[in-house]
Amino acid sequence: MNLKERVDELRRDLLNENAPQISTMGNFPFAILQYEPEDEFLMRELIHELVDELHQNGWLVKNVPLIDLMLQRLQTEAEPDTLQEIINGEKRLFQRKGIQRSLHYLKQTMSPDLEGPDGLAADVIQEIQSLVGEQDPVQTLIFISRAGALYPFYRTSGLLRYLDGKTDRVPVILLYPGTRPGVTSLSFMGEYEADSVYRPRIY
Repeated sequence: MNLKERVDELRRDLLNENAPQISTMGNFPFAILQYEPEDEFLMRELIHELVDELHQNGWLVKNVPLIDLMLQRLQTEAEPDTLQEIINGEKRLFQRKGIQRSLHYLKQTMSPDLEGPDGLAADVIQEIQSLVGEQDPVQTLIFISRAGALYPFYRTSGLLRYLDGKTDRVPVILLYPGTRPGVTSLSFMGEYEADSVYRPRIY
């Protein structure tokens, strides 16, 4: 199926008359919408249309952009000059050694603070819990977006695992830029070796 057809399938499953049917496991309310990285803007357009329809049906929908959480984390937790030092270091390496060395520098510098249960996953959990309150989780939906902006210093394979049991049963959909070489395997941005650890349903 193409991207539009998969978004239409997601729409049907979310608006199922009995309850959202996005998961193959009742206690694991997560799903992944995979799209080719070059389809980023088409994906945004289709999701925007879907969100409008959900709003019309009384849903509370929140978008959680990972790039925003990363920048907030750097600005609040790092020393005042750390972010500028990282930027300057990446620029110097790019000019002297090329893009691969500069990307490797970013990965080494930033990944330790972003990955794991205390990294961006903890920030996503806080966003979800601040949203839910008294809202019926069946009528609430979280989109996790802008994962591609964190390439190559963040991998999404562990993110949903860290969210398991901490989202108050709110359906969560990860918008995943990458390729799908197998039924249950994904390659982030089409650049990493395919990862088969994903438990959620993949649209």
